[in-house]
Amino acid sequence: MASGKTTVRIRKQTPKVPAEQSPLLNICLTPGCFVPNHDDLKRLIHQYRNIGKRIVLTQGVYDLIHVGHALYLSKARLLGDILIVGLDSDELTRVRKGPRRPIVPQEERVEMLLHLRHVDVVTMREVEHGIGGLIELVRPDVFVASESTKDFSREQQLEYERCCGKVVIFPPQATTSSTNRMRQLAIDGAEELATEVERLTSTFLERIRKA
Repeated sequence: MASGKTTVRIRKQTPKVPAEQSPLLNICLTPGCFVPNHDDLKRLIHQYRNIGKRIVLTQGVYDLIHVGHALYLSKARLLGDILIVGLDSDELTRVRKGPRRPIVPQEERVEMLLHLRHVDVVTMREVEHGIGGLIELVRPDVFVASESTKDFSREQQLEYERCCGKVVIFPPQATTSSTNRMRQLAIDGAEELATEVERLTSTFLERIRKA
């Protein structure tokens, strides 16, 4: 695996260009590239297939990246030659996780994933793609999901196995999670607020007594 990483500038819309003019043909065999456009992604996958690469796909939010994410992606990468990560857009994250998510915007989440050495390609997963749209497009040799993914049921797993060589389910790779981290931040913030309210109340009451 090459040590250098290539980052393609994030674009909301990528113009459709003929395959022979696509810049991906020159750069995307270098690990660590961002391919937001799914037509470009299909061409890239075709290139990988032509040189006999085994493709692994996983997908998710990757908000507040922590050691569990890194271990998960490391183990996923060991199952093949190329690891593609489908990153949930901000809009899809709000649909799946609630209006207060994500904490980290998608542009920064893309950059963080590209700096993990086990990640070869990052693409986007939008609301209109649904849970299985990217799986059907990539048709990976291995699709990796987490036990903690609540909206990927056993029935869906069986359904998408027809698009993949196999489906692998990993248990959580760490005791922490993005949700737990945000809960702790909320608790810490509430404690600080309570302390400040108590201080201000005491000060206010003291002033009343002296008045």
